Amino acid sequence: MKHARILLNDAPELGPLHAVEDGGALRLDDGRRVAFDAVRWLPPLAPVPRARSIFAMGLNYADHAKELAFKPPTEPLAFLKGEASLIGHREHTVRPADARHMHYECELAVVIGRTARHVKRADAYDFVQGYTVANDYAIRDYLENWYRPNLRVKNRDTCTPLGPWLVDAADVHARPGGPMNLALQTTVNGVVTQRGNTRDMVFDVPFLIEYFSAFMTLSPGDLILTGTPDGVVDCPPGAEVVTAIEGLGTLHNFIRQG
Repeated sequence: MKHARILLNDAPELGPLHAVEDGGALRLDDGRRVAFDAVRWLPPLAPVPRARSIFAMGLNYADHAKELAFKPPTEPLAFLKGEASLIGHREHTVRPADARHMHYECELAVVIGRTARHVKRADAYDFVQGYTVANDYAIRDYLENWYRPNLRVKNRDTCTPLGPWLVDAADVHARPGGPMNLALQTTVNGVVTQRGNTRDMVFDVPFLIEYFSAFMTLSPGDLILTGTPDGVVDCPPGAEVVTAIEGLGTLHNFIRQG
């Protein structure tokens, strides 16, 4: 099942609502069906009672590491992001006025479903609630070290579009190869600029859950962004950037000059 969180355009005072995909429309919990263009899309994550941990991976595809003139890492290169960076489907991302190298990054995002500590990779999928599409923008003008991106590169407000759907883990795990055999694609203004497949990750989803849970507790609602393949290009003001992952959906985003 595909889940969404939305605001109704004609009744925003109702606050965030849960909905599911239903035959090309959204079905609310009260049974009403509304059109996709009758809502404002929010990141498809339920609220959590404490700060959400958001992990992001650097150089987790060998071809992307090569694109940036680096060898693939031998241990996950991870950094943390704040929740203020998250926005929903069809929202606008701010490009800094001085940026010359603003790159999208189409990524499989993993949502943790229950408390995980010292998880073995064979059991890792039992701790996943679902999967969604992330676009983890990088403002590489501000990069100080390719291996350890600083806050201004990756942790900017509006720079992590997410959605439109949270797809149940069981639906993804039932596919041949599960989450580790999904095609990724990005277009900028309708031109395909990136293609890849999650099977080419250096560190797969079970490895990452085992790795993180070995030294810290993962809680329900935590998010792991798993990296991007090669093919990143600059995103100018006014661009429409569409990141899509097989079986998960198509995430539209627009670039606004800051």
